[in-house]
Amino acid sequence: MASNRIEGKKRAVLSILATALMVLFAIFAMVPFAFMFMSSLKPGAEMMRYGLTLKFDPGISSFQNYTALNTYRDGVYWHWYKSSAIIMVMQTAIGLFFSSLVGYGLAMYQFKGRNLVFSLVLIVMMLPFEILLLPMYQLMISMKLMNTYFGAVVPYLVPPFMIFFFRQYCLGIPKELMEAGRIDGCTDYGIFWRIMVPILIPAFGAMTILSCMNSWNNLLWPLIVMQDEKKFTIPIGMGTTITPYGNAYDVLMPGAVMAVVPIIVIYLFAQKTFIAGLTAGSVKG
Repeated sequence: MASNRIEGKKRAVLSILATALMVLFAIFAMVPFAFMFMSSLKPGAEMMRYGLTLKFDPGISSFQNYTALNTYRDGVYWHWYKSSAIIMVMQTAIGLFFSSLVGYGLAMYQFKGRNLVFSLVLIVMMLPFEILLLPMYQLMISMKLMNTYFGAVVPYLVPPFMIFFFRQYCLGIPKELMEAGRIDGCTDYGIFWRIMVPILIPAFGAMTILSCMNSWNNLLWPLIVMQDEKKFTIPIGMGTTITPYGNAYDVLMPGAVMAVVPIIVIYLFAQKTFIAGLTAGSVKG
């Protein structure tokens, strides 16, 4: 009994320490957002004078900078917002569709060259994207996809990391489910859509958040493909507010705050499936 009480106390102490550590990490993670939000409420001249601070002055702080987003260069900020949203939805939806099919096929089916295909996926995953910039740029020109939303999505239609993730997830699914589906008269596509997709929901949730984050924050490829200012994504557009002739901090800070909102909303809706997807397979039995 005494040993059980000691073990219980140790577990309680460790739980408290772990919670305190996580709270500390959370505070450190939130500090940059606090600086950004407080700066978004101040005139740009104040930030130029004092830099990023958490000091709140009711006399100069207001939400006027957020209304300035509507008038900045004829409301071009919301065109950037729309472009980022369109590219994010296209990239995430198409990437999830193809990657789940490929990952499922590599995990659940035996066919000649399967290991070779998976090896190629791993090789592509290890290649830096910068190596592919020139051939991809030439491909976009030949396909006349420059300055189009689809052109910004093409390199991410079948992301190798998603294929790897779905394959590893599907390896933990019993193949007896496929046999049961065939006995019930399902085709291979029917087995995938009716049986496997509901099981893969945690994986879809995890990859949805990661894909949305990668797309929303992507700068390099959209910067190369997009030429029309109104088709710029938020990272590109925010970069244009800082020039050698002047910095529009009145737009930069509130624009950065607004840019964080979609990712937070997506995570709040998909956090349960995100956590379940990332921890799948960590506990056996």
